[in-house]
Amino acid sequence: MNKGLSDKLKKVFPNRIEIPRPLVSNYVIPDPEWVAGFTSGEGCFMIKISKSPASKLGFGVQLIYQLTQNNTDEILMKCILTYFGCGTLVEDGTKIVYFVRKFSNILDIIIPFFNNHSVRGVKFQDYLDWCKAADIIKTKGHLTLRGLEELKKIKAGMNRKRI
Repeated sequence: MNKGLSDKLKKVFPNRIEIPRPLVSNYVIPDPEWVAGFTSGEGCFMIKISKSPASKLGFGVQLIYQLTQNNTDEILMKCILTYFGCGTLVEDGTKIVYFVRKFSNILDIIIPFFNNHSVRGVKFQDYLDWCKAADIIKTKGHLTLRGLEELKKIKAGMNRKRI
């Protein structure tokens, strides 16, 4: 939609009136609930488990909060970065991705924010699971085989794997 109609749709709707997309140069986050709603549609709460030879169990665990948009919305993404005061922006081809990966930022900023301004729909279940994972990591449970297995189980039921 942000890139305009496809040629197929233009043929189906020949009498349309095209209105140019307005250029917005100064985004302002209108309300914390807007961020929660935006995250409900565009965000992701992830658990990354990767091989790590430095770890006794051979695996490292990382929590990630992520928002992804077309790079035409770079100004908006910079505004979200400023709003939270943490995280990083990464350009990935035609996309711009906002990540928060630092565990202290997740504990001190992201989790308290979403505890006060809930995401909606199935994303809320992902958020609750993500918080369970944060609790395991906070108590160093990820450094035990039992804790690592619990994190793998939580991860296996999140996001697109949720039934």
